[in-house]
Amino acid sequence: MKRISKCFDALRSKNEKALVAFITAGDPDLAATRDLFKVVEENGADIIELGVPFSDPLADGPVIQAASQRSLKSGTTLKKIIHLVQDIRQTSQLPIVLMTSFNPVFVYGQDQFINDAVQAGVDGVIVPDLPLEEAGDFNALADSKGLDMIFLLAPTSTPERVDRTARQSKGFIYYISVTGVTGVRGGPLADGLGAKMKRVKQATSLPVLIGFGISGPEQARQASKISDGVIVGSALVKIIAQYQDAEERNTRLGALVKEMKQAVQNGH
Repeated sequence: MKRISKCFDALRSKNEKALVAFITAGDPDLAATRDLFKVVEENGADIIELGVPFSDPLADGPVIQAASQRSLKSGTTLKKIIHLVQDIRQTSQLPIVLMTSFNPVFVYGQDQFINDAVQAGVDGVIVPDLPLEEAGDFNALADSKGLDMIFLLAPTSTPERVDRTARQSKGFIYYISVTGVTGVRGGPLADGLGAKMKRVKQATSLPVLIGFGISGPEQARQASKISDGVIVGSALVKIIAQYQDAEERNTRLGALVKEMKQAVQNGH
């Protein structure tokens, strides 16, 4: 069984919700990412999303854009990230998802990317700027190799799009809680989110996770009440940017991941 499906089966058997943690690969450098992965895994993340840096991303807010710039500056490439995953697989079986713009994949070569990613131990891929309508070839190839193609839905998605996305997605569905870009936002979740989530969950047997704007434990708790789990990114990336001292950075990052995981459980 695939690692992502296995992860959700295990969570369901324990009556738990998922915490997906996003970090930008190569921020501040790839050696640090290896350590950060370990910190995030040890403090309760169920799945780790590695962001592939790109100079002109579609959905990234300022925090993740800045992380991408730092990563590119340190010489990170998609090929090096795939090698990093291969290295991580020596000691970890936690599901790994790559979140990338389509451009780096196109430059790498779609077939080559899918083959190399699967061989290295990548479990899923999210390509925010590759819409469902244009993803046919990529999706078919990914599917044939066992790479989960994870699609996004938003509050603006039509019922027809919800149904089409539910049919095409593998692994889980990424539900964007707000329109716009990623980022740390305070306050309660958007009105009507529960009803929209219910509609999505009626269309699919896949887990549906809420991401974008989950900035703290309280929002994670609220979101986990109406979903199968939450995706946290900018709040973690912000800590990585804030602390230059590796020991302090790892301690603070670990503490926030642990707090988020507890909040997700409390929401349930």
